[in-house]
Amino acid sequence: MKTIDELLAEGVAGKRIFVRADLNVPLAGDTITDDGRIRAVQPTIAKLAEAGARVVVASHLGRPKGAPDPAFSLAPAAKRLGELLGADVAFATDTVGASAKSTVAALADGQVAVIENLRFNAGETSKDDAERGAFADQLAELADVYVGDGFGAVHRKHASVFDLPARLPHAAGYLIATEVGVLKKLTADVKRPYVVVLGGAKVSDKLAVIDQLLGKADRILIGGGMAYTFLKAQGHEIGISLLQEDQIPVVLEYMARAEKLGVELVLPVDVLVSADFPDLKTKAPADHATVDADKIPADKEGLDIGPKTRELYASKIADAETVFWNGPVGVFEHPDYAGGTRAIAQALVDSSAFTVVGGGDSAAAVRTLGFDENAFGHISTGGGASLEYLEGKTLPGLAALEV
Repeated sequence: MKTIDELLAEGVAGKRIFVRADLNVPLAGDTITDDGRIRAVQPTIAKLAEAGARVVVASHLGRPKGAPDPAFSLAPAAKRLGELLGADVAFATDTVGASAKSTVAALADGQVAVIENLRFNAGETSKDDAERGAFADQLAELADVYVGDGFGAVHRKHASVFDLPARLPHAAGYLIATEVGVLKKLTADVKRPYVVVLGGAKVSDKLAVIDQLLGKADRILIGGGMAYTFLKAQGHEIGISLLQEDQIPVVLEYMARAEKLGVELVLPVDVLVSADFPDLKTKAPADHATVDADKIPADKEGLDIGPKTRELYASKIADAETVFWNGPVGVFEHPDYAGGTRAIAQALVDSSAFTVVGGGDSAAAVRTLGFDENAFGHISTGGGASLEYLEGKTLPGLAALEV
């Protein structure tokens, strides 16, 4: 995989460099609520601009259905990128149309432009190779060189991620190089004890990674909505908690395999429960109680790990040399159910281990709860991409950069 430093050594002044970034930031109207992904790609863009390149930044945002949708415009992200760069950033109001062509043509050496949401064009995400390729051909007309730095999208076989690099000279940006380097530390020559914390709503989202980690991790701590399928598999009452009943046979098999392999599979011993899901908009106080994990009332829902579980999980992390965490362990968006996720984050901060926060909601939780990002070894920008890498899958966006 060619590095951006190798590309810079060849000279980029005057060249149009297409940077596939991941500016898929959460928005509240036009307000960005977490700019972590923009800050993560900023060093690559800044370095190219400083070297005199004409930088064309492209990304997706949300899931528009192949047509323009103002709710998913990249305009707020372009504005924030300009603030971070301390320079004006031009914005094209389409992807490959008249605005994109004229905006790119107007760039001078060292200037940066952002084109509109790639997913406003159906060719970006099409499963038809010809349709996707046709869009990639149009994107290729905007640039001389491709730099892949949108790690959060490298697990997608999309036009700008997979097809476009085949049409242009290409290199990996700083963010992708960093992310891949970190993931290699989680899959090869891992320092032990190796502890994995998995949360999130659906156990099905994590089954493949659990399957892989059973042969690699020393301890796997389970939290979040997915924990209740494990508790149900043990024969416990889980009330109206999240349940994927069809996954119980797989969960039972994994629990048996963990025991056989000597991997600690740790489940909650107590949980916070309520009869009502909290209002995440007003964040009004919620009526809840703490109960043992095997004594959840039939009319209650588990919404966070309890204080005993927080202490237990912190003790399982304390002596680790490597920790990977993906997925909040409770409804952290509400203050009454943020305690478990806060406790996991604090345990990582207190640990002397190499700690990796695996993107997505976990990264959002760390920032929302006010933790210093520098207190962690690495905060990934791509939850899905990180998991698929750990599952041993070939990631199309990385494969395309390696050719």
